[in-house]
Amino acid sequence: MSRVQLALNVSNIDEAVAFYSKLFATDPAKRKPGYANFAIADPPLKLVLSEGEGGGSLNHLGVEVESGAEVEAAEARLSSDGVQTTGVDDTVCCYATKTETWVEDPDGAPWEFYVKTGDAEQMTNTIPTDGETAQCCAPASVGVGAGESATGCCS
Repeated sequence: MSRVQLALNVSNIDEAVAFYSKLFATDPAKRKPGYANFAIADPPLKLVLSEGEGGGSLNHLGVEVESGAEVEAAEARLSSDGVQTTGVDDTVCCYATKTETWVEDPDGAPWEFYVKTGDAEQMTNTIPTDGETAQCCAPASVGVGAGESATGCCS
């Protein structure tokens, strides 16, 4: 089952978790310091909360899929339609390991297509590459065409 992801910046994670638990009548699926995510069945939604500056603002949007092949297919489709992507990367972020690709809408809103491949103990976003890691987050500017690699995506 695919579902839309909404990631929000919140100023107080405890207050936000209490509110969204009531709003969607469900508890978080994952809770870490400064972070929570909800796997909401009705409506099908992955809600991610990140504590920090800019509370009440959009962090990013996403589409959670079930396999890396679906991420690769989405990236290929978007690239062939002329949408600039970051390419497909295996990353560690938001307390999870993921395979993902990023795009921006015409107004700069970041979207990710991703599949969670496991759990991790770090919030900081990194891209593992040949035994080293590079910092990564929702891309400030996508600007990578099909078949190219993202050299950096932090804002």
